[in-house]
Amino acid sequence: MKSFDFDVKPRIELVLDPDFLPTKLNNVKYEEVVKNSTKPEVVKIAVLRSNGQIASFEKLVFNDSFNQFEANYRYIERYVKTILWLKGGYKVIYGGPVHIGQRLQEEYTTNGKHKFDADFMSGIYQKPFEVEIVKLQDVPDSFERSIPLGRHLDGCRIGFDAGGSDRKVSAVVDGVSIYSEEVVWHPKEMSDSNYHYQGILDSVMRAAAKMPRVDAIGVSSAGIFIDNEVAAASLFRKVEPQEFDKLVRPIYKRVAKELGDVPIEAANDGDVTALAGAMSLDSNNVLGIAMGTSQAAGYVDSLGNITGWLNELAFVPVDYNVKAMVDEWSTDVGVGVTYFSQDAVIKLAKATSIKMDDTLAPAEKLKIVQKALSNGNEEALEIFKTIGVYLGYSLAYYSEFYEMDYILILGRVTSGLGGEVILKYANHILETEFPSVFETCKITLPDEQSRRVGQSIAAASLPQI
Repeated sequence: MKSFDFDVKPRIELVLDPDFLPTKLNNVKYEEVVKNSTKPEVVKIAVLRSNGQIASFEKLVFNDSFNQFEANYRYIERYVKTILWLKGGYKVIYGGPVHIGQRLQEEYTTNGKHKFDADFMSGIYQKPFEVEIVKLQDVPDSFERSIPLGRHLDGCRIGFDAGGSDRKVSAVVDGVSIYSEEVVWHPKEMSDSNYHYQGILDSVMRAAAKMPRVDAIGVSSAGIFIDNEVAAASLFRKVEPQEFDKLVRPIYKRVAKELGDVPIEAANDGDVTALAGAMSLDSNNVLGIAMGTSQAAGYVDSLGNITGWLNELAFVPVDYNVKAMVDEWSTDVGVGVTYFSQDAVIKLAKATSIKMDDTLAPAEKLKIVQKALSNGNEEALEIFKTIGVYLGYSLAYYSEFYEMDYILILGRVTSGLGGEVILKYANHILETEFPSVFETCKITLPDEQSRRVGQSIAAASLPQI
């Protein structure tokens, strides 16, 4: 048998990214070939995370007699990476052909190919990351549970949203936003934690001044939060580790103390996006995807709860092309952030004649492309069409892990006509290639004003008074 290749391209032509190899399509090809091969071998993997929760899955790989070692490893490695960033975990328990487990052990070390992933997970869960090889029958089964989030609308509340390009704040009284404000800032470029603290405090104080009192503060921000403290966030990545642990990790609790130590609840902005959508749609099984400085995501399950998963789709593999754009933070290729963010727009614009000064900030470059689109530029249209195709295939992949009735797409990249183009082509891919997904979920693009107000109210609703 010749070497298996992950080489399936989309049926629709992508002139700006002709080498895109969707994870979903290539996994389907691999799985079909393996299933029809002689004596495929079972791989079972469990990923352990906090509170005793376990995400486990079983896959089939080629029998070693076929000498498909690279294909087997690539397929399993991409799935492990997906589960780690989608659900989180500090330990991988592996059962199956030993050489695959051994290579996972080698790559997920502080000196291996997946050093970033191992170090990140260690930082979140505050324990060394490890891959353990056991007998197949000793790999544990899944154990999942979810928890309620938000929907508290009583009293005088502040909703704060920390983005990579601006910070937003709203004063919310009994579920109604009476004041909101956006301020441009540049947190990713700043190493002084006081810049972040003073910016957050300034926004919160402005909202507080519009109400007779402050009963609670809800925070929506990119990042991972444990006990309302920042476990990890790209907004603070220039801050030195020691300063981060001392001043940034408890930054929102510090702000709450300034207002009389009022109750505060901090959550990932993706989860708050999903919560806002669930509240406005009066529905559950909502996946929210925000395309801005990165790719943020959140999920509200069938019970109306959040799952406690990381939902860091920015690092989930969506492309098998080994020559795809490298994510500067994780140093991996083919991961969501370079397909569903400002970086994606800028990457694709480089293949066009649209001119952008290299000294401009990413948000300013995005605006140039969006303006070109509004002026009828065909190359700009092709950029957002490509992102829409990316999204359609990726949603088909995500549907393996999320039960979805609604998918909300938001963020700066989806503003204006670009969002409509993305929506059109994502729906086209699902309808023509994944009809079962298309028929069971609806992709929605909330208007900008209702999204911003809804997001702030959802953020404000996080704490229970």
